[in-house]
Amino acid sequence: MSTFVLTRSAHPTPADERAAIVAKPVFGANFTDHMALATWTTDEGWHDREIVARRPFELHPGAATFHYGQEIFEGLKAFRQPDGSVAIFRPDKNAARFALSARRLAMAPVDEADFVAAVSELVDLDRDWVPTPDGEQSLYIRPFEIASETLIGVRAANEYTFCVIASPVGPYYPEPVTLWATPNFTRAATGGTGAAKCGGNYAASLLAAREAAEHGCQQVIWLDGAEHRWVEECGTMNILFVTAAGELVTPELTGTILDGVTRDSILTLAPDHGLRPVQRRVAIDEVFDGVASGAITEVFACGTAAVVTPVVGFAAPGVNGADRRLTVGDGTPGTISQAIRAHLLDIQYGRVPDVHGWLHHV
Repeated sequence: MSTFVLTRSAHPTPADERAAIVAKPVFGANFTDHMALATWTTDEGWHDREIVARRPFELHPGAATFHYGQEIFEGLKAFRQPDGSVAIFRPDKNAARFALSARRLAMAPVDEADFVAAVSELVDLDRDWVPTPDGEQSLYIRPFEIASETLIGVRAANEYTFCVIASPVGPYYPEPVTLWATPNFTRAATGGTGAAKCGGNYAASLLAAREAAEHGCQQVIWLDGAEHRWVEECGTMNILFVTAAGELVTPELTGTILDGVTRDSILTLAPDHGLRPVQRRVAIDEVFDGVASGAITEVFACGTAAVVTPVVGFAAPGVNGADRRLTVGDGTPGTISQAIRAHLLDIQYGRVPDVHGWLHHV
């Protein structure tokens, strides 16, 4: 029996308007008719679990989330299957990471079963918003939690609000990207919040992304905060390297890197593509030297929104004010990257057997 009480919207989006939105979705621009909600307090724990018509929040301007940054979120997707049914990709992994993020920010973890129930029941109710696979369209699901107590004082809040909303989307990065090795910014440091999915990490990345654009690049390649030597992530995604030796190499999880669900899935699929998955430290000099010599044959980034995004070049500060630029391979998406991308999408859209049990049908 569900722990979420359902109250249907009295004014759902008209069917023709919804159909037009779903036919040509714009990432994050439109949202489904309902949302899941729950409240946590020190006295009652999690309570008032409900799925209701989507509506604006009413928060006191003194709400702690505005002042002290207690906010976490997740991103996952639901996919229309060949028989017309709907499946969510690996919600259990997102539930576990959501709880980890909550603990890191001294927030109240949502029970993982409740997280999956909220996501599943919202998608089930708003299943007409899930697009067809044409153009790699899907339903993007955004669970989040905020400190909703009115609080001016630095301590963990005594009240939290959990919410899930959803939005039909198309591809996030439709084109390959070039990465800028920023000399001025770092994403995370040991003991920080790099392994948590919190809004502050993303806010801190925006200026670096602007710097990348100024150097003709679409995103940043992040280096570690201590030595500014070791590769960590790519913009808001994990990064992977295909080597001439038949390895799929990605930076190891050291507490400063987000444990990506797509990253984990691709490492699992690597042997199917003749690659040995390797998680280890990767120096930026090794990347640049490997790209220049051909020891690194392909590079790609991955994440829920982006799926697999080919990386076709790098740029970094050079001598005499000129940027150093490198092209990966022949400057076009690699065949292995494209094959892994197609494999993952085929699983998500139900076009091949789900041998790993990753699809959660609703």
